[in-house]
Amino acid sequence: MKKKSRGRYDISGLVEAQFGPGSRGRVLRNLLGIARVREMNSVETVALQSAMDSFFRRFDEEHRFTAQDIRDMHREWLGSIYAWAGEYRGVNVSKGDFVFAAAARVPALMRELEQDVLAVHAVQIPAAR
Repeated sequence: MKKKSRGRYDISGLVEAQFGPGSRGRVLRNLLGIARVREMNSVETVALQSAMDSFFRRFDEEHRFTAQDIRDMHREWLGSIYAWAGEYRGVNVSKGDFVFAAAARVPALMRELEQDVLAVHAVQIPAAR
């Protein structure tokens, strides 16, 4: 495997930075061996629908979300697809010209979200359909 780097950091050992074999650099390495974008989009969508059904059953309007809840929800949604689901990312990412928060800042930002937003404001959960 070719060594990957972003700036001066070697990220070749980080599983979330690796593309799956045969995907031509378009699909992240995954537990299902999926290499086609359209197939991955479909699998992720079905997994999200299932996870959302579970979340609606588990959480009520009294629940105060935590950073750990968000990680657990991410793991429930994508855990059967990606080994890194539910973990804070170790790579910096961008989409087009938009750069997301630096990976090194994510744990601190999640603590701030939990303390300054989630602990103060209730998140309204719509009624199950």
